[in-house]
Amino acid sequence: MNWVKIIHLLCVMGWMTSIFAVPRALIYWKREHAKLGENGPLGDLTYRLYRFSAGLAAIAVITGLWLAWDWGFPVWSHVKIALVLLLAGHYLWTGRLVRRAQRGEFRESDMYLRIFNEVSVVGVIAILWVVVVKPF
Repeated sequence: MNWVKIIHLLCVMGWMTSIFAVPRALIYWKREHAKLGENGPLGDLTYRLYRFSAGLAAIAVITGLWLAWDWGFPVWSHVKIALVLLLAGHYLWTGRLVRRAQRGEFRESDMYLRIFNEVSVVGVIAILWVVVVKPF
């Protein structure tokens, strides 16, 4: 079971990199697009990071459910799963923003993207609190 936990943690770390970096990269992609009038290298890099992390997210979820099942799905794991689902929703919304950016559509302001980015940080802190403290 330790190997499953190690794989879970590695994949979570990779997924979190994308969750934290892609919304911020969209701000710079938007600025690059305004300068060039087309998508430049930053857009390609942002898209590739998002796409790569989708696989990590899937492995993180599968191994997380495997661990929860092995532990008998304690109450705190239900709370964690609910929070991870919210974070996954945030990730999917980020994907929508990336797909729009690929078409040259940047509707959201820099401020919106900054706040959107910070929401994920609050979500991750909540997940970490539930996992470490196990309040239920």
